[in-house]
Amino acid sequence: MVRHNLTTGDGPKREQILKLARKKGLLRPRDLEAVGIAREYLNKLHAEGILERPGRGLYRLANAKPGRFTQLAEVSKRAPHAVVCLISALDFHGLTTEIPHELWFAIPKKSRPPRIEYPPLRIVQYSEAAHRFGAEVHLIDGVEVKVYSPAKTVADCFKFRNQIGLDVALAALRDCWRLKKATSDELWKAARVCRMANVMRPYMESLV
Repeated sequence: MVRHNLTTGDGPKREQILKLARKKGLLRPRDLEAVGIAREYLNKLHAEGILERPGRGLYRLANAKPGRFTQLAEVSKRAPHAVVCLISALDFHGLTTEIPHELWFAIPKKSRPPRIEYPPLRIVQYSEAAHRFGAEVHLIDGVEVKVYSPAKTVADCFKFRNQIGLDVALAALRDCWRLKKATSDELWKAARVCRMANVMRPYMESLV
C-alpha cells in the first residue's frame, strides 16, 4: 500500500472524502481505497474533529445528526450480508411499540456472525431460501440496509415465537393487517416460505 503524507496540500483529497461522507453517510477505509485515497486520511480527519468514529472502522461527519435507525446503518455497513429481522424489523415498519434493546439481524446458516461489539446484536441464522426471501433494500443515512418486508417479518415472528413470544407475533399480524402493510397473498406466501402456514392459518382466518 502506498503511504501518503497528510499535509495542507492535500485539500482536493480532503474535499473528496467529505463529499463521499455526505453521499454515503458512513465511510469505511475500503471506500477510500476504492477511489485511490489512503485510509490514513480518515484518522487525520478524525483527529481534527471533522469526522467522528461511531464504531470500529466506521467514520461519519462530526456534525451529522444520527437518525432514528442510524445504528441499523452502522451494522449494515460492516455486515452487508445481514438482514434486519424480527423485533428490529417490526420497529422499522412501525409494527410494535417495543423499543429493541438489541438489534436483530439474520444471516445465512453456516455464515460467520459479524464481530461487532457495539451496538449489541441478536443474530439469528436462516436457511438460504428464508434468508433471501422478502429482503428489501432501504436507504438509511446514505447506507443501503436490508430489511425484511412486513409480511416476511410477521411470518418470521411466528417461526421464532418461542424466542420473542406468541403475543408479539399475534400483535404484529393484527397491526400488519390493520395498517395494510401487507396483503393476504403476501402474508400467505411468506408463511409458506417460513413453513408457518399451518400455524398462522387460524389467526389469518380470524382477520378476514
